[in-house]
Amino acid sequence: MTVAYSHPPHPSTSKLAEVQATSSAPLEAQEPSERDPHLLPSFELNEHTTPVLYLPPLLSSLPERIPAPELSPSYPPLITETRLPDIDPASLSLHKALHHFRPLTSDYAEVPYGEAFNWADLNLPEDEAREWYCVAFRSQRKAGSDGDSLYEADKLAHEEAVQNGGLIMYWYGIPNPETGMNLATCIWQSRQHAVAANSRPHHIKAMRLAAQSYEVYALNRYVLRKSKGEKHVTIEPYNGGEVGW
Repeated sequence: MTVAYSHPPHPSTSKLAEVQATSSAPLEAQEPSERDPHLLPSFELNEHTTPVLYLPPLLSSLPERIPAPELSPSYPPLITETRLPDIDPASLSLHKALHHFRPLTSDYAEVPYGEAFNWADLNLPEDEAREWYCVAFRSQRKAGSDGDSLYEADKLAHEEAVQNGGLIMYWYGIPNPETGMNLATCIWQSRQHAVAANSRPHHIKAMRLAAQSYEVYALNRYVLRKSKGEKHVTIEPYNGGEVGW
């Protein structure tokens, strides 16, 4: 007997509908053997054989003093309603680069974190140097658990984190329809920002609900590093100490 792992619609669904409704040109046709990565497919495993790639990042809205960036028409990110209170110049450069952040495989919950996303495509100014704190959350829901409550609690905790500062980006996928495994990740301006978010009421509520609803619940931490004189970033496991500022 196969267990079905259902989930509420991913927020990319509404963004895709918005883009298609306002676009004056149809999406370019592709060969029958390939799926247009901008078309959100059915999440039923037996209805597609190519990776689900239209799972864009959820970027924190910038402070009011900073002009809103132009969004890519072909792969638009999601943007929060709540704004960050502040952001430093190097983190602003990262924020702009993360507009193009995406998974490289539909097996993002199974492969190593450094191989799950297009880190190599993130280009930043050569004269900037910075470290950021990343958290990856791998999970497997208990069969029959209430996905709607989990997603609502997660949404409130996310908006709370943006409002209190430090959260640059949040990304999450969809549960594997066979195994239920999923991956969510966030990038913070500093480890201190991430630690502070742990004590906020919506975050505490979301974590208590998660503890009751998951069979697998694993947090891994990483450092995203940009060195001066380089355009690209590197990702490595977090081994202690403060990250960012």
